[in-house]
Amino acid sequence: MKPIYSLFIFSFMLFIGCKTEPKNSSTEATPVTEKSIPEKIADAHGYENWKSVSEITFTFNVDRDSTHFERSWVWKPKMNEVTAISGADTLTYNRKTMDSVAYKRNGGFINDRYWLVAPFNLMWDANNYTYEHTEAATAPISEEPMQKLTIVYANEGGYTPGDAYDFYFKDDFIVREWAYRKSNQAEPNLVSTWEDYVDLEGIKLAQQHNRPEGGSSLYFSGLSVKKE
Repeated sequence: MKPIYSLFIFSFMLFIGCKTEPKNSSTEATPVTEKSIPEKIADAHGYENWKSVSEITFTFNVDRDSTHFERSWVWKPKMNEVTAISGADTLTYNRKTMDSVAYKRNGGFINDRYWLVAPFNLMWDANNYTYEHTEAATAPISEEPMQKLTIVYANEGGYTPGDAYDFYFKDDFIVREWAYRKSNQAEPNLVSTWEDYVDLEGIKLAQQHNRPEGGSSLYFSGLSVKKE
């Protein structure tokens, strides 16, 4: 997935003359490597604060015509524990030890979580995708000039192998629109906005995702973030 760049500091001591002479020392650092585009997007959404998050709750909602669908989640990332709430049905499971029932439910969690924190998945999934950055692109809904980050997942593993996502953003690296392309096909299967951002404990989350054709609304409610 995403390439991560690290800063290595090299220190050395230069000794001159016998050991009774004073030691001259100097420290030399390699130039700071600029962060990758996926890292910049993640950071713009508060990724540096994620390490302190102990619990996040959210409800994934979809309104289509006269129907309403929702499911709620309580996620404790440090414990890798998820509680799924759908109607009167509640299931708590650990993602390291899932049975078949939990695995099926976890598919819904992965989907809903991706809609919520996809910028962070650019970091979490870094070893499972390749990416390309386009500096001058046109956003599919607003038709505004934006930058584009395209990621293509590996063909094996995960819930959506081989799929591609296009993230559209401006110079602040906040995602404003995106497109999903199944199996990396040329035309998108879905495009939507990222809007109505809220800042919770330094984590920036888009609460609303609108599609250009209308007729449906995808949004989050019940958002809360707890830190250690």
